[in-house]
Amino acid sequence: MIPAIVNADSPYSTAARAPLAVITVTYSPGEHLSHLIHSLDAASSERVHLICADNGSTDGVPERAAAEHDNVEFFSTGGNIGYGAAINAAVAALSERREANAVRGDYFLIVNPDVEFGPGSIDELISCIDAAPQAGAAGPRIEEADGSAYPSAREVPGLTTGIGHALLYDVWPANPFSRAYRANANMHVQRTAGWLSGACLLVRWDAFDAIGGFDERYFMYLEDIDFGDRLSRAGWTNLYCPSSVILHDQGHVAGKYRKLTVPAHHGSAYRFQRDRHPHAWQAPLRWALWLGLKVRGAFQLGLRKPAKTGDVKRAREKGQG
Repeated sequence: MIPAIVNADSPYSTAARAPLAVITVTYSPGEHLSHLIHSLDAASSERVHLICADNGSTDGVPERAAAEHDNVEFFSTGGNIGYGAAINAAVAALSERREANAVRGDYFLIVNPDVEFGPGSIDELISCIDAAPQAGAAGPRIEEADGSAYPSAREVPGLTTGIGHALLYDVWPANPFSRAYRANANMHVQRTAGWLSGACLLVRWDAFDAIGGFDERYFMYLEDIDFGDRLSRAGWTNLYCPSSVILHDQGHVAGKYRKLTVPAHHGSAYRFQRDRHPHAWQAPLRWALWLGLKVRGAFQLGLRKPAKTGDVKRAREKGQG
């Protein structure tokens, strides 16, 4: 059973436009959550309502935020169930509000708690997707601390491309597999992509329902690639909108827990390719992929020191998120 959202009976004015539901998955987010909340005021000219889908925080931050801000709610998922499962649970719990026009019924927004919205960025995303009826999701330009753009809109990796990119990027960043994976990496131009980063994603509610939301088998990593790929397979597009700009403090958790994050990433990579190569005659490919990822994971954990900020950024460039 999905637990009830705290303050679920908070009144909304039906005379005004219903607020946009903004869902963030929290797991002891620390000071990042307050930065996200404060950035919401200037991000949209319309009302927004933030739901903290909490996967077992121990720092008390999401609960305090809900107590201190009228437009913030705390929603316990019941445990550390993973990113995609937490989003699905929050969306399911919001469905009654959607039917009652208490939240916008066309879109909802997914965002990481370590994001800060730029002024007008949510309005820009909505304007962008409104002009593209076939877009199932829209994503913004994600800027690093130095102002450079994170390549958040990429092609879906095939088996050969994915293996080549993973094996060669460390020693040969300009290898042809990595170039193919990062095809259409122009981050200044509005365009469609194979997938968009789940760090910030405006999702058309009908598209989300049509594909059944996130695949909950992905505990972490590649759930956004899988989501974007399934949107495309269902006839929707993934729209990159650089006129919307956000800041993202990437990798602050991943670098601390490599013994968990490295196996999780490789497990997700195997699942993604296994699902797309399911036939009996493809079994040797699946076995080779499984073995290769196991060896690569052991190599990474055995020879690398705990990741620093720069290491995490390079890891994300290789597709870990």
